[in-house]
Amino acid sequence: MSVKEAQEKIVANMGKWQKIEQASIQSTGKIVEATDNPIIALVAEIIQRDSENHKRVQELIQSSLESQAVALSPDDLGKVWNLIEKHIAIEKETVELAKDSLQAIEGKKGMIIQQYLLEYLLTDEEKHDTILANLETIKKNMYPYG
Repeated sequence: MSVKEAQEKIVANMGKWQKIEQASIQSTGKIVEATDNPIIALVAEIIQRDSENHKRVQELIQSSLESQAVALSPDDLGKVWNLIEKHIAIEKETVELAKDSLQAIEGKKGMIIQQYLLEYLLTDEEKHDTILANLETIKKNMYPYG
């Protein structure tokens, strides 16, 4: 498969995927409307916002392949890197708080909902840590940083 064919396939996949994410947004909206339970509503709203973010990422992928107008330069990263480093420290602190909270309830009965929500928070904070670490990897491989 040529580069052009791969790009066309990804653009087509992003279009299909965006439709699926839109269906997810609508589906979770129906769940929120149908429940009075705050836990179920919260989970549906979390998924709904994630789907909205996924659509934005898919749109950026699509437009970057269709117009080549999307770029990331060393200057772009350099201008904000100190702020990103400070945010990395914040994310590490939230991961530690989530782990500490989970450890505190380990083996305790009657805290299954809190454990479920804390595990979600830990997973999400670790995801933030990972995407920032991956951004740092990109930075390290760019001139003049690499």
